Amino acid sequence: MKVCIIGAGSSGIAAAQVLQARGIDFDCFEKGSQTGGNWRYENDNGMSSAYRSLHINASRRVMAFKSLPMPEDYPDYPDHFQMAAYFDEVVDRFNLRPRISFNTEVVSVAPAGEGGAEWDVTVAGPDGRSTARYGAVMIANGHHWDARWPEPAFPGADEFEGEQFHAHEYRESDVLRDKRVLVLGIGNSAVDIAVESSRIGTKTFLATRRGAWVLPKYLNGKPIDEVLNPITGLAPIAVQRLVTMPALRVAAVGDPTSYGLPKPDHKLFEAHPTVSSEFLPRLGHGDITAKPNIQAFTGGRTVRFVDGSEEEIDLVVYCTGYKITFPFFDPEVLSAPDNRLPLYHRVVSVERPGLYFIGFIQPLGPIMPIAEAQSEWIADLVTGRAQLPGKAAMRAQISAEEAKQAKRFVASKRHTVEVDFYPYLREIRRARKQVAAPA
Repeated sequence: MKVCIIGAGSSGIAAAQVLQARGIDFDCFEKGSQTGGNWRYENDNGMSSAYRSLHINASRRVMAFKSLPMPEDYPDYPDHFQMAAYFDEVVDRFNLRPRISFNTEVVSVAPAGEGGAEWDVTVAGPDGRSTARYGAVMIANGHHWDARWPEPAFPGADEFEGEQFHAHEYRESDVLRDKRVLVLGIGNSAVDIAVESSRIGTKTFLATRRGAWVLPKYLNGKPIDEVLNPITGLAPIAVQRLVTMPALRVAAVGDPTSYGLPKPDHKLFEAHPTVSSEFLPRLGHGDITAKPNIQAFTGGRTVRFVDGSEEEIDLVVYCTGYKITFPFFDPEVLSAPDNRLPLYHRVVSVERPGLYFIGFIQPLGPIMPIAEAQSEWIADLVTGRAQLPGKAAMRAQISAEEAKQAKRFVASKRHTVEVDFYPYLREIRRARKQVAAPA
């Protein structure tokens, strides 16, 4: 069967490389003019959230594709320019560029018939619109591009006289200069922006309703994921926590409350940790002031927090995450309300045969090796080397995974797609072995 790949970001590139290596015919469509997706700064597809100072927060050796390591002259944590160059190298090394239709947007993916597994894909490109039929569609359009704002909006937000924007719009630090800045959130983008603001803004506040565990990028002079993962990757989560907490004390990180942050309402690794070696020292120096959640905008430029304190603010940056959306699907065909996307092993649509999702997870670790593993499994499925169990069995697995998810991670829209890196890779390997057809 011929396969359609939607997107040429990191997950779409992984899918294309695997399918080509396996001799599977495919078309890959990319809305922009270049590869790299979210890692392409100012990507002309209009979907990138990369800001100029962005660096990866998983080390390059752990994050790289299995098929091609990152260059040895790269730093431990490359910036987005280096990542985009790396993606270009992957695409050119495996001669994938001729297989990608650039400046071509997928505008519709629709079932080709009742009960079948074929799909009609309509694209709009330089030569106009066209529709083709595929036996499978691999969706790799990403889930960090459709900004999610606070729901409901804070009282008085519409009357606030200062500036407000989502982190998705943030590009250059100059917008922070000489301003009293409030950053809402405590994920990786939030702390990056707060650190930048603390250097050039008049005053910087960071507000959060939930505390977070902040991990340094280095332990004993080495990237933290290269130190801890080889030790803890195969261990139960309780053992990982037992090993990591003393390591954080040795690294002089300590308890987040020591820096004025709220006490996390979860144990380490029950939510996506924040990785930064600069954030906590900036808090300790007083360059960033921690605040609880916003209660309301009370007129002019005044913001009141839930502890009753108020501050005059010039700019609010909402680092409140993203929605999982698919603009090319009719909502009756497929949608992900509240970021819930029930898939068999996070990849296979049970109710819509022939739809496969690459990279729609938030791993405690890098996504690129996972996208490769997912693509290998899909290649097994579309070639008949592997088979899926019945729908009832797949639904049961999804229900069991959702129950496990509810116990494992905090309840939030961000964590509906959270997975543990090494256990999930093992899960995909087991799936390939368990359903492999006899040679």
